[in-house]
Amino acid sequence: MVDERVIGYVEGYGPGSYFTGRRELFDAQLHGDLQRGISRIKDKDGSWVSDAIVLNGGYEDDADDWYSVLYTGASRDKDKYTEGGVTKLKCSQSWDYRDNAALKLSYERGHLVRVVRGYEGEKRYSPGKGYRYDGLYEITDVRTAISKSPAPDGSEIEICQFDLERIPDSLQEVPGVERHTVEAVRREEEERERDTEKFPGVRSSWVQRMVRDSALIRRIKKLYDHECQICGLRLVDPDGKPYSEGAHIKPLGKPHYGPDVEPNVLCLCPNCHVLLDVGAVVIEDDWSIVLQAGLFGVNPRSKLRVHRSHKVHPGYVRDHRERWQSAPTADQPAP
Repeated sequence: MVDERVIGYVEGYGPGSYFTGRRELFDAQLHGDLQRGISRIKDKDGSWVSDAIVLNGGYEDDADDWYSVLYTGASRDKDKYTEGGVTKLKCSQSWDYRDNAALKLSYERGHLVRVVRGYEGEKRYSPGKGYRYDGLYEITDVRTAISKSPAPDGSEIEICQFDLERIPDSLQEVPGVERHTVEAVRREEEERERDTEKFPGVRSSWVQRMVRDSALIRRIKKLYDHECQICGLRLVDPDGKPYSEGAHIKPLGKPHYGPDVEPNVLCLCPNCHVLLDVGAVVIEDDWSIVLQAGLFGVNPRSKLRVHRSHKVHPGYVRDHRERWQSAPTADQPAP
């Protein structure tokens, strides 16, 4: 059977695509193994490289910050154990081990890898259940590092460590053959911005990305049947089609760099979306809704409605609240 998988973007599956289990992920050609964290595929010359990884708990030396990932390589099952819910190693890892060698060769050849997050991963970014494809990442560095925990005999453990960085959203769904052209135009546009005086108004961009709901935002809207989590309003147009908006608690992009993940998204009506974005509404750690301004006609719930399947992360709520509660007012301008 010919391997139908590809390196990079898989047509039909953008970031946010959700899968109930590893079999669905495998059938979608996004990850080529039902158990291992590192997926392998043969390159054009027949060499094994890696096309995808799964973040789902992993080792204690892993670190996931959405835009950047510190990833520990693979080991045989007999060479690792679990202690206190944390996966640790009995002995050092090897660059000769098939999965580590494949991921390292992808780094050397400049291949992008698909990153999938599972329900047991970092809670700020992981789905409450199942698996979610989160886009293409570049492997920016590899190294031999020392694990946080020693071996059972007290000796140091060497691990195969990888740095990964998420590529811009504008390049996530661009085939590899076109990506270099789009990236060159994007860089030129950024240089143009730096060298040009900024004037108010609308600036046309050479590279544009259609603004649309991601797959995960559509799932959140469906979960609440388009009912606003803050005020309970459910808008329906004359044709009977409901309307709601996906609101990111921690905004996407500069300077906040919030992630496009379920724990950072609320289903809101347009009014409450604006109120959240301008800090007129904040949310306490117990989900209590607080109005920070006198708002005519606004009748929010006492507490945010949170569906049992929607794991809103308190870190994003806290970040939003602290940002707006510390913001200068008109009577107290910023220095």
